[in-house]
Amino acid sequence: MLLASLPAAAAAQSTAPRSVGKDLMMKDLADLAGKQAVVRANEYPPGTSNPPHRHNAHVFLHLLEGQLIVQVKGGQPVTLKPGDTYYESPSDIHVVSRNPSASVTAKALVFMVKDIGAPATTLVTQ
Repeated sequence: MLLASLPAAAAAQSTAPRSVGKDLMMKDLADLAGKQAVVRANEYPPGTSNPPHRHNAHVFLHLLEGQLIVQVKGGQPVTLKPGDTYYESPSDIHVVSRNPSASVTAKALVFMVKDIGAPATTLVTQ
Protein backbone atom coordinates (compact mmCIF):
# COMPACT_ATOMS: atom_id res chain seq x y z
CA MET A 1 0.00 0.00 0.00
CA LEU A 2 2.31 2.60 1.23
CA LEU A 3 5.30 2.26 -1.10
CA ALA A 4 7.88 4.77 -0.02
CA SER A 5 10.34 4.16 -2.79
CA LEU A 6 11.23 0.95 -4.51
CA PRO A 7 14.77 0.04 -5.42
CA ALA A 8 15.49 0.80 -9.06
CA ALA A 9 16.09 -2.86 -9.87
CA ALA A 10 12.61 -3.82 -8.71
CA ALA A 11 11.03 -0.96 -10.59
CA ALA A 12 12.76 -2.09 -13.76
CA GLN A 13 11.22 -5.57 -13.45
CA SER A 14 7.79 -4.32 -14.44
CA THR A 15 6.34 -1.61 -16.61
CA ALA A 16 3.35 -1.10 -14.29
CA PRO A 17 3.30 2.36 -12.68
CA ARG A 18 4.28 2.61 -9.02
CA SER A 19 3.11 4.87 -6.24
CA VAL A 20 5.12 8.00 -5.58
CA GLY A 21 5.73 9.32 -2.08
CA LYS A 22 6.96 12.68 -0.81
CA ASP A 23 8.16 12.99 2.77
CA LEU A 24 6.49 15.95 4.46
CA MET A 25 8.15 15.47 7.86
CA MET A 26 10.55 13.09 9.60
CA LYS A 27 10.99 13.45 13.35
CA ASP A 28 12.92 11.34 15.85
CA LEU A 29 10.65 10.64 18.82
CA ALA A 30 12.43 11.55 22.04
CA ASP A 31 9.92 9.68 24.22
CA LEU A 32 10.19 6.49 22.11
CA ALA A 33 13.88 5.62 22.04
CA GLY A 34 15.09 4.60 18.60
CA LYS A 35 11.80 5.45 16.86
CA GLN A 36 11.01 7.98 14.16
CA ALA A 37 7.72 9.37 12.89
CA VAL A 38 7.30 9.93 9.16
CA VAL A 39 4.48 11.87 7.52
CA ARG A 40 4.26 11.55 3.75
CA ALA A 41 1.98 12.31 0.84
CA ASN A 42 1.53 9.31 -1.47
CA GLU A 43 0.10 9.38 -4.97
CA TYR A 44 -1.05 6.28 -6.83
CA PRO A 45 -1.40 7.05 -10.56
CA PRO A 46 -4.19 5.30 -12.50
CA GLY A 47 -3.42 1.59 -12.81
CA THR A 48 -0.74 1.63 -10.10
CA SER A 49 0.07 -1.82 -8.72
CA ASN A 50 2.88 -2.09 -6.20
CA PRO A 51 4.78 -5.36 -5.65
CA PRO A 52 4.52 -7.23 -2.32
CA HIS A 53 6.31 -5.32 0.42
CA ARG A 54 6.43 -4.57 4.12
CA HIS A 55 7.13 -1.46 6.08
CA ASN A 56 8.49 -2.82 9.38
CA ALA A 57 6.58 0.07 10.91
CA HIS A 58 3.19 1.01 12.28
CA VAL A 59 1.50 2.58 9.24
CA PHE A 60 -1.67 4.65 9.18
CA LEU A 61 -3.02 5.66 5.75
CA HIS A 62 -5.83 8.16 5.24
CA LEU A 63 -7.21 8.22 1.69
CA LEU A 64 -7.86 11.74 0.44
CA GLU A 65 -8.86 11.16 -3.20
CA GLY A 66 -9.64 8.27 -5.55
CA GLN A 67 -9.82 4.60 -4.57
CA LEU A 68 -7.21 2.11 -3.42
CA ILE A 69 -7.48 -1.66 -3.05
CA VAL A 70 -5.23 -3.00 -0.29
CA GLN A 71 -4.66 -6.41 1.24
CA VAL A 72 -2.20 -7.82 3.76
CA LYS A 73 -1.14 -11.46 3.73
CA GLY A 74 -3.84 -13.58 5.38
CA GLY A 75 -6.43 -10.81 5.13
CA GLN A 76 -9.21 -9.91 2.74
CA PRO A 77 -8.93 -7.18 0.08
CA VAL A 78 -10.25 -3.82 1.25
CA THR A 79 -11.39 -1.05 -1.09
CA LEU A 80 -10.61 2.34 0.40
CA LYS A 81 -12.56 5.45 -0.58
CA PRO A 82 -11.93 9.10 0.32
CA GLY A 83 -12.15 9.53 4.09
CA ASP A 84 -11.24 5.90 4.87
CA THR A 85 -8.29 5.09 7.14
CA TYR A 86 -6.24 1.88 7.08
CA TYR A 87 -3.64 0.42 9.47
CA GLU A 88 -0.73 -1.95 8.81
CA SER A 89 1.29 -3.50 11.64
CA PRO A 90 5.08 -3.92 11.51
CA SER A 91 4.67 -7.64 10.77
CA ASP A 92 2.14 -7.24 7.93
CA ILE A 93 3.15 -8.15 4.40
CA HIS A 94 1.29 -5.95 1.96
CA VAL A 95 0.38 -8.24 -0.96
CA VAL A 96 -2.07 -5.95 -2.81
CA SER A 97 -1.74 -2.20 -3.23
CA ARG A 98 -3.43 -0.97 -6.37
CA ASN A 99 -5.40 1.88 -7.83
CA PRO A 100 -8.27 0.27 -9.79
CA SER A 101 -9.07 3.45 -11.73
CA ALA A 102 -7.95 3.95 -15.32
CA SER A 103 -8.29 7.73 -15.02
CA VAL A 104 -8.12 9.01 -11.42
CA THR A 105 -4.98 9.35 -9.28
CA ALA A 106 -5.49 8.19 -5.68
CA LYS A 107 -3.93 10.42 -3.01
CA ALA A 108 -3.23 9.51 0.60
CA LEU A 109 -1.70 11.00 3.71
CA VAL A 110 0.49 8.42 5.44
CA PHE A 111 1.84 8.44 9.00
CA MET A 112 4.29 5.79 10.15
CA VAL A 113 6.38 5.04 13.22
CA LYS A 114 9.55 3.13 12.37
CA ASP A 115 13.05 2.45 13.64
CA ILE A 116 15.43 5.37 13.07
CA GLY A 117 17.53 4.71 9.97
CA ALA A 118 15.40 1.76 8.81
CA PRO A 119 14.10 1.80 5.24
CA ALA A 120 10.46 2.84 4.92
CA THR A 121 9.72 -0.02 2.52
CA THR A 122 11.25 -3.45 1.89
CA LEU A 123 10.26 -5.67 -1.02
CA VAL A 124 9.35 -9.27 -0.18
CA THR A 125 8.77 -12.45 -2.15
CA GLN A 126 5.49 -14.23 -1.54
